[in-house]
Amino acid sequence: MEDSISRQSEDPTPIPKPGSRIPARLAVYARPALIAGIAVAVVCIVLLIIVFFLDSFNAAAYSMTGKSVQDATQEAKDIRESYTGVRVGSLVVLVVSALAALAGGVVLYLNRGAVQGDDEDNGEDVDFEDLAGQ
Repeated sequence: MEDSISRQSEDPTPIPKPGSRIPARLAVYARPALIAGIAVAVVCIVLLIIVFFLDSFNAAAYSMTGKSVQDATQEAKDIRESYTGVRVGSLVVLVVSALAALAGGVVLYLNRGAVQGDDEDNGEDVDFEDLAGQ
């Protein structure tokens, strides 16, 4: 037996502690949830940036006539509130997608040592000739 820092067990299949692994049905959805959550969050952030620039442009164009967007007129109020629905919806979707990505990341982190049944290579060595069909 070689000397090493890590502790070696006699049993090659370690027994997981109760409660240390997430059920397999949740682990299957973790990676897609992480990817989708990150992708949707990026889209929401880009949408919020675009809305910010559009809102700034509308305010600048409105103020070119000598009026202020902060006036108490109905026209100024309409300009201020033109993208409120998009902002609120985008923020809600951003929070939900961030939570989905976080949950997926936590599940992947907790199952980082688990081997899926499909991930086993069964000792087969595949080289270029096998892939090329030669």
